[in-house]
Amino acid sequence: QVRLVESGGGLVQAGDSLRLSCSASGRTFGTSAMAWFRQAPGKEREFVAAVNWSGGRTSYADSTKGRFTISRDNSKNTLYLQMNSLKPEDTAVYYCAASSFLSELSSSNRETDFDYWGQGTQVTVSS
Repeated sequence: QVRLVESGGGLVQAGDSLRLSCSASGRTFGTSAMAWFRQAPGKEREFVAAVNWSGGRTSYADSTKGRFTISRDNSKNTLYLQMNSLKPEDTAVYYCAASSFLSELSSSNRETDFDYWGQGTQVTVSS
């Protein structure tokens, strides 16, 4: 059974940092593009960041560029999201996603580019 399990979420104050992790099991994602999405209350899920299979190419939403860093350790089958200078508007459930058919980044970073999803981890940023 393939599983993606996120961890590292929590309650922090504006300006703080958090590091999310996504541990994969059941298959190796070393050749898969992976990404982070988030969903705030009452809003649709949105793209946060993506990384290609090797970690050599990344893509970010405009709202997270310069503050968030996506990375991966294929030897540990783990995806990371370092989040710095957090803002209240970053409050959301953060989801890890992996693709069984994409190794490189797509131009659109759509949810449909990814077919494996974690259950999410809550990040709450207080002002």
